Amino acid sequence: MRAFSSLPLRLVCGALLSCALALPCAGAAEAVRPPAAAFFGNADFGGATLSPSGRYLAARSGAPGKPLRLMVVDLQDNSVKTVAAFADADVSRFQWVNDERLVFDVSDSSVGPGDTYFAAGLFAVNRDGERFLQLAARRAGRGVTKDSTLAQKRMLPWNTFMLSQTGSQDSEYIYVRAPEYDHARRVVNTNLLRLNTLTGLSERVERPGKVGSWFLGQDGEPRLATVLKEDKLSLFYRAPGGQGWRQLYQIAAFGGHIDAFTPLGFGPDGLLYVKANNGRDTSALYTVDTASGKLGPAPVLDAPGYDFDGGLVINKDKVLGVRLLTDARENVWFDAGMKAVQEKIDQQRPNTINLVSVARNPQAAHVLVESYSDVQPSVFWLYDLKSGKLNKVGESHGAIKPADMGHQEFVRYKARDGREIPALLTLPAGANPRNLPLVMLVHGGPFLRGSEMGWEAQSQFLASRGYAVLEPDYRGSTGYGNAHFRAGWKQWGLVMQDDIADGARWAVQQGYADSKRICIAGGSYGGYAALMGVVNDPDLYRCALDWMGVTDINLLYDDHWSAVSDFSDEYRQYGMPLLVGDQVRDAAQLQATSPMVQAARIKAPLLLAYGGVDRRVPLFHGTLFRDAVKKHNSAVEWVEYPDEGHGLSLERNRIDFWGRVEKFLDQHIGSAATNR
Repeated sequence: MRAFSSLPLRLVCGALLSCALALPCAGAAEAVRPPAAAFFGNADFGGATLSPSGRYLAARSGAPGKPLRLMVVDLQDNSVKTVAAFADADVSRFQWVNDERLVFDVSDSSVGPGDTYFAAGLFAVNRDGERFLQLAARRAGRGVTKDSTLAQKRMLPWNTFMLSQTGSQDSEYIYVRAPEYDHARRVVNTNLLRLNTLTGLSERVERPGKVGSWFLGQDGEPRLATVLKEDKLSLFYRAPGGQGWRQLYQIAAFGGHIDAFTPLGFGPDGLLYVKANNGRDTSALYTVDTASGKLGPAPVLDAPGYDFDGGLVINKDKVLGVRLLTDARENVWFDAGMKAVQEKIDQQRPNTINLVSVARNPQAAHVLVESYSDVQPSVFWLYDLKSGKLNKVGESHGAIKPADMGHQEFVRYKARDGREIPALLTLPAGANPRNLPLVMLVHGGPFLRGSEMGWEAQSQFLASRGYAVLEPDYRGSTGYGNAHFRAGWKQWGLVMQDDIADGARWAVQQGYADSKRICIAGGSYGGYAALMGVVNDPDLYRCALDWMGVTDINLLYDDHWSAVSDFSDEYRQYGMPLLVGDQVRDAAQLQATSPMVQAARIKAPLLLAYGGVDRRVPLFHGTLFRDAVKKHNSAVEWVEYPDEGHGLSLERNRIDFWGRVEKFLDQHIGSAATNR
């Protein structure tokens, strides 16, 4: 088990490359309780990445209340240049095209999904700010007049987006995706375009069918494509120098398949690295022979007790290692030189996890380091490989003081049937961890990995208010083996719910929690679990918080005049009946596990929050439940965020909501409750 140091970690503003990217130091005065804005405000530093040669560093930086801009630092002379800035938008994602040119898109952090008029757009600019070019429009229906420039006439439509993968980074070309949508704005196919970032000219890549996702090789060329047709998922491969696509496998699309593999990346030698179970319960890192589609005979890397979850760390010459998630993230190095570099960095930053990223150039003079812990939000550093010095680049939440944060422990407890449930326990700073009020914080999905060790705003905000927080990876969660995942199929409101309740009782038995002061909370599926918690275990939970939570499984199947779901037709036809429940065969179960149907049984105080333009759990799901539960329960607090979707994207709404959470919890399980 990984454990962070119990010593409080104090970071001060260090010298940055002329301090241009660093945030100012926080003031000396320490509030007993950091304000919600310190946790849920927009970050003033948006990450950094090295250029292919490693000579330049690009970063997003801003100031409180100001849009994030794109800056480039020349690491040879520490000169800094702002290369892109907008008065009404933040620079969002960015990538190096080559050592001279970058591409980026934009967003407006002051506008929610309901008020979003502009798309992300796509732009290119040189590292010195020259040759700025808009490559894709920011809104539909953009007209091109006879007086438009040649570049404007070539501008791609709004539905043109960056790939998450970089290309070869040795030419002016990149690949971009161009999704096609149906009448309900659901993606039905994704085209891939080869785009010249200097001229704006593009050409479409041949595809093997209606593609869901694309994957580039180490040479930056399209090598893999996935095609979903009905309930079958196919993976296609195109060899270097080849023109046609060849099918590597076809599997059942939903629920996973023990013989399937998930591509992670190609090595410089063209070898494909994947994660796969290969007949075992947990997945591991393997290689694949692309000629035969067969896995290598033995895993390259295994993480006992965990599914392999991570990515490759590669330069131009070789695979250096992987970034791996077990209870926390870490670099696992195959390369002896990088292993030595990691050890030197860890000696200087002993109280944090230090994740290292490399430039494409094997002779680069620097690596980029992201340091964090349970009490320390991410801080970014440049490590000089020759001098061994760390220079601070920026920090994600500069107002957070580690001494105010609560420490985490990764635990495993037994459910009532003996299944082991992984969970993350966060305890308040400096508190006697005995008989505390407890919040059971339930992750959404539900079929994904929940929490991992490291600073996280929600759990730390609650801990800063004096609450113990337990985040269980109940059965159905991924990351802990195929059996743990499959044990959650069709168990919404049933055994999955028992796993959460058993976690609360475990916390009481261990002495962490006061049995009379437990609340259950979560968003999306977590909101559903919160509502079903007070249905199934009314004597255990004193209150429930639900944001954007499912209120009735049947409603997820059916569109409504006021909102069309963003679930694909394939998922509703093939995935949901397998994983969640069939509307016909499991009709009785779906009624018994519906918070809407069971609303009369809910007597506990509720805080409900829903988004006005949510397409995953549309607003009317929430209002129908609110009206049903209010007939029998007067202790219901309702808040609607008209401009939000399935989550809280706006700073002001996050701060408002968590301020409400603080008051609600204090009233029902906090100091106000104990003083009544």
